[in-house]
Amino acid sequence: MRPSRRLGLFFGLVLASGVALAQTSPEKPGTEPDSVEGQGVYGLGIAASKVYRVEDGLAIGGYGEMVFESYASKREGGTPTGFGDVVDFLRAAVYVGYRFNDRWVFNSGIEFENTSTSESGSASLEFAWVDYLWKPQLNFRSGLLLPPMGWLNELHEPTLFPSAERPYVEQVLIPSTWRENGAGIFGDVGQFSYRSYIVNGLNGAGLTSNGLGGGRQNGAGALAEDFAWTGRLDYTATPGLIVGASTYVGNSGQGLLDPAGDTIDARTEILDFHVEWSHRGFRLRGLWTQADVGDAARLNAALGNVGGDSIGERLEGHYVEVSYDLLARRGARASLSPFVRAESIDTQVRVPAGFEKNPIFDREILTWGVAFQPIDRVVFKFAYQDWTNPGGTGFDEWNLAMGYIF
Repeated sequence: MRPSRRLGLFFGLVLASGVALAQTSPEKPGTEPDSVEGQGVYGLGIAASKVYRVEDGLAIGGYGEMVFESYASKREGGTPTGFGDVVDFLRAAVYVGYRFNDRWVFNSGIEFENTSTSESGSASLEFAWVDYLWKPQLNFRSGLLLPPMGWLNELHEPTLFPSAERPYVEQVLIPSTWRENGAGIFGDVGQFSYRSYIVNGLNGAGLTSNGLGGGRQNGAGALAEDFAWTGRLDYTATPGLIVGASTYVGNSGQGLLDPAGDTIDARTEILDFHVEWSHRGFRLRGLWTQADVGDAARLNAALGNVGGDSIGERLEGHYVEVSYDLLARRGARASLSPFVRAESIDTQVRVPAGFEKNPIFDREILTWGVAFQPIDRVVFKFAYQDWTNPGGTGFDEWNLAMGYIF
């Protein structure tokens, strides 16, 4: 059995345990979301949920991160990497929200990447929605939404993960930051929180041998021939423990025709199980995800893919991350957290008949380093990564990063 399948089974058992625990625990009455400064609500990070902590009017928040990347000169197989050292102010985002009254709330994020549109950068909406807050158990949302998949698509502020760069699994299988137009519901029911949205589907013409990221439409003139459902359920009643699952199901063809002139459905299904446990400075976080793409052979034919360039019919990835705050027991305001993350991703677990699996897409990534937060809103990070794959094209790199939220 592949390690990813074993890890998926493990997370499934943990989720089942959480459900059993919830069934034996006393019912928690529905309440308004926690409004304590320093905590996020509705699945969002601290800065992104700032508008929900004001009584009315305007709320401004944001985050940013700068990353220095230094690569090894040679790959595993001895060939040059061709990569030079790079420093990039990777992202600067501004959250703008407005609370009209107790029920109606607008929230948005405007993100600037790579500093300037004149230097291959971009400026775009990260999300923008209107909420109707009816009651804790049932609220309504519409606009440019963040599919509630994995850990980082909703919680991607740089103080919320210890590495300089986001886990690769949550870049190509759960393509953070991923946003689509749609509407749905969210809330807390007893010991569980949930989100459930209908959104426009991915664009199958953008899928590649290296994952699903190119299929994101990001709300800009998004093709809407096909729609999808995405949902999340988390057990949150035990302090320090979150156990849950999220999914995405829908067609991605968006009217694309194969060479015979027939419409391609390209049904796409993504499932993840996730768990996090935090206790006295120790944090364990894990995620397993699997994606299946239908009509991959017809997509390949329509897009001209041959040989090892095939879109995967099945894609899998997982990671386990452990960190420990060395200053936690001292009651210090600062934190110093060494961490290690073991990550595995294969975007061609299975390919259609007549195509080949390219071994470079079956990757193992070991990341270790340390994150230092002099205050809870600022972080400095060091990380070292070792990439390996059966194709011998892996390499090492080390990174430095600075991040902030407000």
